[in-house]
Amino acid sequence: MNQDHVKKQLLAIEDAPLDFTLLFSGKKSKRVNGLYKPDTREILIHNRNFDQDGAGDNLLLYTAIHEYAHHLHACARGGTLSAKAHTAEFWAILHDLLEKAEAKKIYKNVFDGSKELAELTETIRKKYLKENGSLVKDLGMQLLKAHDLCIEAGGRWEDYIDRVLRIPRAAANLAIRMHQYNLNPETGADNMRFLAGIKNEEKREEAQASLIKGKSPDMVKIAAREKPVDEDPRERLEKEKQRLERTIASLNKRLKEVEEELEYT
Repeated sequence: MNQDHVKKQLLAIEDAPLDFTLLFSGKKSKRVNGLYKPDTREILIHNRNFDQDGAGDNLLLYTAIHEYAHHLHACARGGTLSAKAHTAEFWAILHDLLEKAEAKKIYKNVFDGSKELAELTETIRKKYLKENGSLVKDLGMQLLKAHDLCIEAGGRWEDYIDRVLRIPRAAANLAIRMHQYNLNPETGADNMRFLAGIKNEEKREEAQASLIKGKSPDMVKIAAREKPVDEDPRERLEKEKQRLERTIASLNKRLKEVEEELEYT
């Protein structure tokens, strides 16, 4: 597998709005398997990190897809990336690319190839994720009962949560919403907390269905976000200008204070 072949495979998964270069370094690296340089739109793969066999080729391709996701993320942002590269948006792009690559038989899903791992995965899903989700959902039902009993006793619900149960109110309210929304425990407690935060019933049900179908949490979270209203480019730049001016003014003020302190030190 050479660098030209890998680039061709990436473009077969999904075309890129902006061209990019993919290079094999011909070296080993203990730090990373690959990296992406947004300034030059260059993907660098440390190909000596991978064995020259089928498994090695698959791992190399995963690294290439990972770095390609950075490129597509940069393309969506006008060719730049923020200081934090591994955002939810990035992971959603990566997971979407991996799904497409698997569907096109370009990348092999190795997790399905191990019988032992598949059996363990099923155990984790049923015994831990689902049961944990069911417990938190049942907790919500019990907390609702406790709420009514607190009112009958003439006590404050918040005081009961704070000083008797000693759990965060936000966690208690989330558990209650999990019960009220009748969320599916198969998604797991963590995903149920995310779903409980979606107020729109239709979007909440769509998000839950996507999780059950196998979409990653980041893919679902990005899809569930409100689409931003198109903003006039001039208005956007004006707002950025104002933010920069405020930042500069704040820094100049602090610089003056430091200079004055230095005079008397």
